Amino acid sequence: MSRTLPNRREFLCTVGGCAAAAAAAGCSDLTHTSWFRSRFREMPEAEKKTIIAELEKEHSARFQQPVTVGVEPPMENVEFGYALDISRCIGCRRCVHACVDENNQSREPQLQWIRVLEMDKEKGIDFAHADAYYDAESVPREGHFYLPVACQQCENPACVKSCPVGATWKEKDGIVVIDYDWCIGCRCCMSACPYGARHFNYAEPSIPTEKLNPKTHYLGNRPRMKGVVEKCTWCIQRTRKGRYPACVEVCPVGARKFGNLLDPESEVRYVLEHKRVFVLKSELNTRPKFFYFYGL
Repeated sequence: MSRTLPNRREFLCTVGGCAAAAAAAGCSDLTHTSWFRSRFREMPEAEKKTIIAELEKEHSARFQQPVTVGVEPPMENVEFGYALDISRCIGCRRCVHACVDENNQSREPQLQWIRVLEMDKEKGIDFAHADAYYDAESVPREGHFYLPVACQQCENPACVKSCPVGATWKEKDGIVVIDYDWCIGCRCCMSACPYGARHFNYAEPSIPTEKLNPKTHYLGNRPRMKGVVEKCTWCIQRTRKGRYPACVEVCPVGARKFGNLLDPESEVRYVLEHKRVFVLKSELNTRPKFFYFYGL
């Protein structure tokens, strides 16, 4: 007789009672499954090594190529910041596609962490009339400007406060991360985020083998599963190794700036100190680390 396995939500509705019973019965092997893993930030190093080895083996077999899963922590004396020059952005969406490739986002159904909004110059920044689905033969289109939006990596993130299971938090370097194995898919964080920057996997994500980026991070671009939320992490697998996010590297007009806010010599600090800078929805006191400015 076949059995239908419970989904994440059904399983976690009963996990409170089952976990106690399993522990009392000495079923320690259960604690090594994804259902019973400790939160990443609470894991002892020995458990991290075991889980990383299991994930690398699993992903390598699935995608038929060597896959690494990094656990690089925040660097000392680093607090990341991002600045985007609206006067330069041409709405080409190369950042969107570079982000998809780098961060192993689902191709079918399609998932994208960056949205580029086309706005009417006469109306200014007006989200009510912004067009995220513009289809133009060439860009930029006359009479319009472009406002890319992704996770704002807030200092006071509403999404973190709303999570009932502590599956998301802000790291010391300012990156807001998600522990996919602890996400229960309730989507409270999506409702709380005022920037529409969190995305839910309603179906099993599809990543073609030949499109997989095999260099991943546990809290970033490792392959996700159905029923969890994901978001931009400023390419944590790159930036914690001293590299730029993929969207910064690919921008053909140099509209994107990234660096250490604590370094007075960094490019992002120069922007903050010398340009006309603003953040989105400042009245909400989320205190984004993503700054917009007019460079020209």
